[in-house]
Parts: sequence; C-alpha cells; structure tokens
Amino acid sequence: MRAIAIDDFGGPERLHEAELPDPEPGPGEVRIRIACASVNPVDWKIREGWLKGLFPHRFPLVLGWDAAGTVDRVGEGVERPAPGTRVFAYCRKPEVQWGTYAEHVVVPADHVAEIPEGLGFPAAAAIPLTALTAWQALFDFADLGPGQRVLVHAGAGGVGGMAVQLARHAGASVCTTARRANHDYVLGLGADHAIDYTETDFREAVRELAPEGVDVVLDAVGGETLARSYELVRRGGTLVSIVEEPDAGRAERLGIRAGFVFVRPDGGQL
Repeated sequence: MRAIAIDDFGGPERLHEAELPDPEPGPGEVRIRIACASVNPVDWKIREGWLKGLFPHRFPLVLGWDAAGTVDRVGEGVERPAPGTRVFAYCRKPEVQWGTYAEHVVVPADHVAEIPEGLGFPAAAAIPLTALTAWQALFDFADLGPGQRVLVHAGAGGVGGMAVQLARHAGASVCTTARRANHDYVLGLGADHAIDYTETDFREAVRELAPEGVDVVLDAVGGETLARSYELVRRGGTLVSIVEEPDAGRAERLGIRAGFVFVRPDGGQL
C-alpha cells in the first residue's frame, strides 16, 4: 500500500511517500480501505518526537489517528461491520506505527462505527478524535447533564466545537471562549454566550453570567487558561482538561473535582 511515513523524528521534511505491506486483519479486527484521513495537532507532535516517552513506537511510522472509508476485509469472528460497510474510526493503537496516512488501516471491529446516511467521507474523517474527546471529557468524566452550566475553552477549535454542540444537545447552558471573529460560528454551533478572551478577562465575564460558578469547565488550552479556570467552578463542580493534568491539591482545596482526559477508541460512542 502507499502511505506517508517517517523514518525518524523531526520536521515536516521527514514526511515521505512509502510503499509498505498491506496490513491483514487478525481475529476480531477489520481492515478499512481509507477514503479520507484527518490531520490533528497530535500528528505533528508525534512527528517531532514530543510524545515518544508516552507511546511505544516503531519506524517506519505512519502518522494519523482518524479515518473514514470502507471495510474491505474482516478477521476471524467478525460479523459486523461486514465488507462493503462505510465506517469511520479513531485508530490509535497501543504502539504507534500504523496510522491512517495510508491506503489501509487495521483496527479492532469494536473501534469502528457505521457512517450515517448523508454524511460523506471527508466530514466523517474529521469526527472521531475530536468528538470522542469532547464526549469522554463532558460525559464520561464530568457527567454533564441537562440544566447545568458549562464553560468550554476554545469553542472554535476542533474539540471545542464538538463540545459546544454535544453540551447543547445534552440540555446544558454553554459559554465558550473564542476570538470575536469566531463568535457567529460558535453561537451557530449552539453556544449561549461567547467571550472574546483577547478583549476581556474571561473570568470576569463568566462571573457575570454565573456568579456562583459553573458546573463544568472543559479546558482545551492548558497553561494560564487552565490556571485561571479553577476559581470559576462551583464547589462540587468539575474541571476537566484535555491538555495537561490539573493541580489535584488546588482542586481539593476548592472543593472541586479535576482531571485529565486522553481520548480512547470507542466505536459505540461514535
């Protein structure tokens, strides 16, 4: 198969076209003939070697964790999805080597989901990592529910945009940070309030909207943004970051729950 691979960590010049063996599905696995793969920030971080201490890896290394395409082969014991089914999947594996910048990828059958009618391959490929991250942060970790207030940082970003839509669909009141140029976009996604963090201190704006604090903060920025978000969570609420591990001691002193979520594959949630 043709693929875009790297043979060592480094800049974009490391990327090159390669001819690699076609992968074969084992028991419980399916092979996807990839129509579209999306590009995520984690891809360049892997390419640069930033995550080499977090994940085992081997070269040649094919980047990419999102894919949409058609099942063309299944392993022993797999009844669904059947060959010919249009699917999308978050394709991260325990060892980083065989990603989705390629013609084929093999993944466990329970990591894939059928693409809904009316959704094309390009749009489907952009969903898995971002949507699963938002879902697992908001619902698996933070247990967001109807009537609650949530602050989503970076609502115009990939994960943030998914989080805004999912939170609104769940019946929550959604506030998000975004540059003014993106306000129409995030409001169109379902945000009730948009705060331009470049023009105002988002803490002051959130306190005006929720003097008692919000129920959930989803941090997709880290650093100073995360540090300034603890005080916006009501006592008993939740702060969840997808960028870095929050300060557990500070959270405990404030009477809030805090944690870090790193997305995992889950075809059922897709």
